[in-house]
Amino acid sequence: MAVKEAVSRYRRINHPSLDERKVVGVGSVGTRAFIVLMAGRDAHDPLFLQVKEATASVLEGYLPKSRYRQHGERIVQGQRMMQAASDIFLGWTKGLDTSRHFYWRQLRDMKGSALVELMAPITLTYYARLCGWTLARAHARTGDPVAIAEYLAGNDAFDQSITDFCEHYADQNEQDYEEFGKAVRSGRLEAVEGV
Repeated sequence: MAVKEAVSRYRRINHPSLDERKVVGVGSVGTRAFIVLMAGRDAHDPLFLQVKEATASVLEGYLPKSRYRQHGERIVQGQRMMQAASDIFLGWTKGLDTSRHFYWRQLRDMKGSALVELMAPITLTYYARLCGWTLARAHARTGDPVAIAEYLAGNDAFDQSITDFCEHYADQNEQDYEEFGKAVRSGRLEAVEGV
């Protein structure tokens, strides 16, 4: 079913309780995000859509021009490539200000969360393998899986590169956190705990 056809089965509802602001993740700070409530056949058939502003990729200055005409389309097509089953309401558009690009998706928080700091080593190892498998599967869907497998086969150069990167990244996180703590303790930065 086309997105237009699926959305056309619902009507938009304006409600004062929906007029709120919320930061929706570190990658979205400074961008516009909206929640749209729509009703279907009756009050028991709601549809919540999240509409998010799509800005230029941070890689844009280093890569050839995108084949997509607008940033929302680039994000949607990327999600469709990586996800085994995508949201049927996933789509893109321009704003009233046509220089602003947006994409939308059904607002359903179906993400799970794991408390890795409480995991036993064997559980953490299993969880890390599961995450790695999921990430590899997503990347294999966006490229040529045979070429990727060929590139990675034969030695552990890629594995070692990823391990080195992770160790350096962890070291940098520790240094950054130490600098953050110093700034808070010195009064240069204000922080509130337990919020």
